[in-house]
Amino acid sequence: MSVSQLLKTHVNGYDVIRVGGGPWKVCTGTDRLGSFQTREEAMAYAVSLPMHRVRQPANQ
Repeated sequence: MSVSQLLKTHVNGYDVIRVGGGPWKVCTGTDRLGSFQTREEAMAYAVSLPMHRVRQPANQ
């Protein structure tokens, strides 16, 4: 049985992840924003985005 490797970095409120040798993905907790072949491309994209903040419901 093989085990997939997970690589994850958090930048500007975004997760930059890679699972099992696949493409690098830039995500929030609910959305995948982009997919890239290299870590450098994914990091450059994440750094170029505005700071991501989680919004709280107004009634709390």
